[in-house]
Amino acid sequence: MFMSGSYLAFIVLTMVIGLGAQWYVNRQISKFSRVRSSFGMAGAQMAQRMLADHGITNVAIRQGGAGQDHFDPRNNSITLDPEAYNGTSITAIATACHEAGHACQFAQGYTPMTVRGALVPAVNLASNAWVFLLVIGIVLQLEGLQALAIAMYAVVLVFQLVTLPVEFNASHRAMDYLSGVGVVSAERKGAFNVLRACALTYVAAALISVLQLLWLLSQREE
Repeated sequence: MFMSGSYLAFIVLTMVIGLGAQWYVNRQISKFSRVRSSFGMAGAQMAQRMLADHGITNVAIRQGGAGQDHFDPRNNSITLDPEAYNGTSITAIATACHEAGHACQFAQGYTPMTVRGALVPAVNLASNAWVFLLVIGIVLQLEGLQALAIAMYAVVLVFQLVTLPVEFNASHRAMDYLSGVGVVSAERKGAFNVLRACALTYVAAALISVLQLLWLLSQREE
C-alpha cells in the first residue's frame, strides 16, 4: 500500500517527467524546424518516396491542421501538419518518415500495431467510462463496480504499453530510411533527437498510468 507521502512523491515525479518530456519535445521540434535539410525534399515528398521504396502505393498523404501528424489505419492515410507537409526542415522530414513508418507497419501486418488496433474499441469505451464507474462504485460502496472500473483502466494502460513498441518501431524505420537514402550524419542526428523526444512523451504517459493503476489497487486493499 502507498503511504500518502510516498504517493505524493510519485505524483511529483511523474509530473516532473511529463513536463520535462513535453519541454524537451517542444525544444527539439522548434530547434530542428529551423534547420533545413540538405536533402531538399518536403516532408510529404519524403513520406511518399519512403512508401514507394517499400512498394506501398495506396496510402493517401494529406495536409492537416497545426499539430496534426498521424497515420489512420481506418482509411490508410497519413495526415501531416502544414510544417511537416510542406517544410523541408529536419523536423519535417523526421515527422513525415515516422508517419510513413506507421503506414509500413500497417501494410506489413506488424503485430504490435495489429494488437493495438484490436484494442481500440475496448479502449474507447474504457477511457470514457472507468472514472464514472469508479465514482459510482465508491459512493454506493459497490466493490464489484469499483473492480470493473479498475479493470477498464487496466485496459487503457495495456493500450498505452502496446503503443510504445509501435512508436519506437516507426521511428526506427524512419531512421533506417533516412540513412539508406543518404541523409547526412549531422541531419540524421537531428532527426533522431526529434523522434526520441516525441517518444519520451509516450513513455511519460505510460509511467503515469502505471502509477495511477498501482494507487487504485492500493486503495482497494485499505
